[in-house]
Amino acid sequence: MQVSSYLKLSVGVAVVTIALKTLAWWLTGSVGLLSDALESLVNVAGASFALAMVTLAARPPDEEHPYGHHKAEYFSSGFEGVLILVAALAIVWAAVHRLLQPQPLEELGPGLALSVVSSVLNGVLAWAMLRKAREHHSMALEADARHLFTDVWTSAGVVGGLVAVHFTGWLWLDPVLAIAVALNIVREALHLLKRSADGLMDHALDPQDQQRIDETLQRFRHADPRVRFDHVTTRRAGARRFVDLHLHLPAEWTLGRAARMRGEVERALMAAVPGLRATIQLLSSDIEAHVDERHHPEAAS
Repeated sequence: MQVSSYLKLSVGVAVVTIALKTLAWWLTGSVGLLSDALESLVNVAGASFALAMVTLAARPPDEEHPYGHHKAEYFSSGFEGVLILVAALAIVWAAVHRLLQPQPLEELGPGLALSVVSSVLNGVLAWAMLRKAREHHSMALEADARHLFTDVWTSAGVVGGLVAVHFTGWLWLDPVLAIAVALNIVREALHLLKRSADGLMDHALDPQDQQRIDETLQRFRHADPRVRFDHVTTRRAGARRFVDLHLHLPAEWTLGRAARMRGEVERALMAAVPGLRATIQLLSSDIEAHVDERHHPEAAS
């Protein structure tokens, strides 16, 4: 199943869970379940926007965007983070109102059962989406999956709190629990916004990918000590990953031999890190490039 198919499924599941949680709130009158339903409403908007951004990111490069549209996925993560913050404010507003004017809860049994069913649906989908996101390095899909996991834990907390209300009779637990849910949602929203900002600012590749790149370059260096690499920099744009580096070779090598070596290095890097785009500048061993060392640290030199 493709990334876009998972996001379409996420929209469908979100609509179902909204119906279940709204019915649960209507049966019980619990502001905690209302907060849970509001977060699921955000899921629909977030998944829909993520689907649009994934579709845009998959478009090939064009004249106005010669490097492609891969960063569009980061807008999805940022948009979903903002939506979650708005939902959290709405939850706090409703919870404070209920805290000042407590109301008895009704039909807890059926309401809690509906909430549990919706949580199971979200949990199974989130687990599958997160695996797919890691496989395809999709920030949009990962953001939506993590939001669903937050929804699952939110629902678990709400259910636990309402069970406590049932046995203790403390009606204030319901709005207090809703406020706690809102704070947890804010934490996840800030995490998504940070990930979005990191991606838009050309964040370096994960340490595991950088280690694979370094190990690949070291193999060439050990095979021929005259071969040298420096100014190795990496960045990530959506699902696409990039590495730029300088390859220093003996000055007496012919252009053909140097080009073959460059091709070997490029193929080895792409095999080590699938989906990697390598930009390799050929230089003579007796020439040093003048770059700003603060922004282009050496690696595998």
